[in-house]
Amino acid sequence: MLTGKQRAYLRGLANDIVPIFQVGKNGVEENFLTQVAQALEKRELIKIKVLENSGLDTREASDFICKALKCEGVQAIGSKMVLYKKSKNKSKIELPNK
Repeated sequence: MLTGKQRAYLRGLANDIVPIFQVGKNGVEENFLTQVAQALEKRELIKIKVLENSGLDTREASDFICKALKCEGVQAIGSKMVLYKKSKNKSKIELPNK
């Protein structure tokens, strides 16, 4: 569970990140979750865009992905969400202390 300070730090890092995935009309499928999991392991912090034709609210999609992948939802605003998961192998992001 992230603290407010850690969440704010991650939001700041995510400002310059371009969305690397889009949730489209097919919604969130197993193949999509696998790709997101691989990206989270490699990058730790990613941004995803939810398209209007997906039928999902950004918060709903974020909660679903976070539950499926056991990651943290940093931010869900507008059509974009930011997700974080600490890498098992080599952590790149050093979070501030609680």
